[in-house]
Amino acid sequence: MLQQKLKNKNLILASKSPRRQQFLNDLKLDFTIKLKEVEEIYPKKLKGKQITNFLAKLKANAFEHLNDEDILVTSDTIVWFKNKALEKPKSRETAIKMLQELSNKKHKVFTSVCLKSNKKEVVFSNTTTVYIKKLTLEEITFYIDTYKPFDKAGSYGIQEWFGLIAVKKIKGSFFNVMGFPVHKFYKELLRF
Repeated sequence: MLQQKLKNKNLILASKSPRRQQFLNDLKLDFTIKLKEVEEIYPKKLKGKQITNFLAKLKANAFEHLNDEDILVTSDTIVWFKNKALEKPKSRETAIKMLQELSNKKHKVFTSVCLKSNKKEVVFSNTTTVYIKKLTLEEITFYIDTYKPFDKAGSYGIQEWFGLIAVKKIKGSFFNVMGFPVHKFYKELLRF
C-alpha cells in the first residue's frame, strides 16, 4: 500500500489547485502544500506534452532545497487544440472565444507530473481526448458568468456544469482532464 511506503516520507504538493489537493486527500495521503511563484514560460518550439513536461519540471526546479525524506509533486495541464496550447483565459472575452473554438470539435488535454526528491526526478504525462457538442453562445456565456473558469486551462472544468452538458465523450482519463492523472500518479509514486 502507498500509505505504508510513504510512512517515513514528507509528501509536498506544490499546487494551489483545489482539485489536485482533493485527489491527494481522496488517496488518503498525508501531505503539505508549499507554493513557489513560477513564471510559466516555455520555449515556443515545444508541442503538446513537451510543454507540460517542461512546466512540471520548471515548477519542481523552483524548490532548490529538499530534505532527504521529501518527495515533491508538481504538475501542469494544458488543453491542446489545432496545434496550440489553450491556457488559462485572461478575460471573459478570451474564455468565450476559447469555448466557441472548442464547440463541436475534439481536443486533447495533456497533464504532466514531476516527482522529485534529493536522489531522483521522474516526469510522466497523460493524454485524454475530449469531444465537445455544438454549443450555443447562451450556453457558453451562462457557464463563464456562473462558474468563472479563469483558473482552468481551455476555460472549462469537466467536473462542472460544462462537463455535464457539453462533453459528448472522452477517450482516456476523466481525472486527467480535471488536471491530475491520479491512476498514473499512484502507480509512479509506488515505484518512486
